[in-house]
Amino acid sequence: MHWRRYQYLVYLTLVWSLGVIVLGSYTRLTEAGLGCPDWPGCYGFAAVPQTPEQHVQAQAAFPHAPLVVHKAWNEMIHRYFAGGLGMLILLLNLVAWRYRGLPRGLPALLLGMVIFQAMLGMWTVTMALKPVVVMGHLLGGFTTAGLLLLLAMRVRRRVRGHLSRGTPARNMGGLTWLAALALLVTLIQVALGGWTAANYAAVVCTQLPVCEVDWAQQFDWSAFHPIQPPHDSYQFGVLNYEQRVSIHVAHRFGAAITALILGVLSWQLWQSVRLRRLALLVGTLLGLQITLGITNVVASLPLMVAVGHNLVGGLLLMTLVATNYAIFSCRVPLGMRLNMAREG
Repeated sequence: MHWRRYQYLVYLTLVWSLGVIVLGSYTRLTEAGLGCPDWPGCYGFAAVPQTPEQHVQAQAAFPHAPLVVHKAWNEMIHRYFAGGLGMLILLLNLVAWRYRGLPRGLPALLLGMVIFQAMLGMWTVTMALKPVVVMGHLLGGFTTAGLLLLLAMRVRRRVRGHLSRGTPARNMGGLTWLAALALLVTLIQVALGGWTAANYAAVVCTQLPVCEVDWAQQFDWSAFHPIQPPHDSYQFGVLNYEQRVSIHVAHRFGAAITALILGVLSWQLWQSVRLRRLALLVGTLLGLQITLGITNVVASLPLMVAVGHNLVGGLLLMTLVATNYAIFSCRVPLGMRLNMAREG
């Protein structure tokens, strides 16, 4: 009974984490990342200033940051949901330590991750949207969701008793390496996407397949230096046009390489009857992500399309986590799987 209730709690936390990812993307794309110039409150209040008196106090306290109410609410709603995610992950840990046998390793790792995410959220504001922090915050959100998915799959297998069924599949060594490579390449591509967004390079190239300018002659590797010169604010970007073109082009080439590897992975997964659902999921999400990426270029980054591009990227990364877990579970002997489930 404890396992089944814990499973529902893990599922709730996983879905909540996806909501936080969507809200974070929406906050960034509506230029609300600095909607509140302080942290964790907003202009010195626990919520967005409401009354005229509070507005006067807010402007007096932060004269350099005029209050834009809808942007402030976007930022604060994201913070509230992120705080709720932290509470859910803390609850996962408390329940795991209350009942013997529940997994403890992954919940503890998740707790450390969400604390680090809170620090990144604070630095995003205090460092005025410094790109390396913004990108790290994005990767941290995806990592948190991926770890929650991994926990959900382990708990699900334990509840359904799958650990006692079947025998390890053979001749999957090549597929194991291909799935691991696909996960790594996709993670790098997500980081490139985050770097593109953090440096406001998403719309510098408006034509396909690469860019309308002589990007090869203008390519500048300094665009990828993680530590940029100090600025009062990094909002709207501080890099020059050539550097932004370099980032955008790198993201497009990364997308092509990622699509190729994931396409091969999807085909190889299809060869195994046990993994065909994952093959369909990888292929479908890949096709959707490519469509959203092209739409972002030709339609100049529509808000909901850009948010969807961010979400589908996260779902694709999570699907690859599930794929690697499924392949690993097929290859690991039964006894070892049982021990891993007990250890969490």
